[in-house]
Amino acid sequence: MNSGELLERSLAYALGSVAEVPAGGMGRRTPCAEWDLGELLAHLDDSLDALYEGLTGGRIGLFPRADRACGFRTRACALLGAWAAGPPGSVSVGERPLDVRVMGAVGAVEIAVHGWDVAQACGRPRPIPAPLAAELLGVARCVVADEDRGVRFGAPVVVPPRARADVRLLAFLGRRDSFPG
Repeated sequence: MNSGELLERSLAYALGSVAEVPAGGMGRRTPCAEWDLGELLAHLDDSLDALYEGLTGGRIGLFPRADRACGFRTRACALLGAWAAGPPGSVSVGERPLDVRVMGAVGAVEIAVHGWDVAQACGRPRPIPAPLAAELLGVARCVVADEDRGVRFGAPVVVPPRARADVRLLAFLGRRDSFPG
């Protein structure tokens, strides 16, 4: 798996979802029960900022910065540029080292799934492309532990074993493949 390519494909997908956000729609409900659309976009922005921080400084702080001067598209381009410039071999998250390829792959899951959440909240469902979803599902299965359930992710949703890859990814992360907006 090429983490840079996975990250790039996830960002392209999420950018398409963010482009559909209507003016004045920040209060819309999202599949993330605790967040409205404005809070979800702020979280997604923080995620991009953390990934950029790791790529350019070799360290991710434990608390998001308050800086919101750049838009999502600008941060996405900066993140891809930092990856293309040659990421460091490892990044520190707090005091713990993390292989940069793992950081990129986990970031790709975060970005694509929240891109899906944004599209759902905007009432414009956009399936995560099947090849991307299949790769992201493999990553998610490696990094989402039982102790993450109820904290970062909901309980897995049961779907047929032959369901599309995007449906299986969303179900594994506690989401249904549709959201009653």
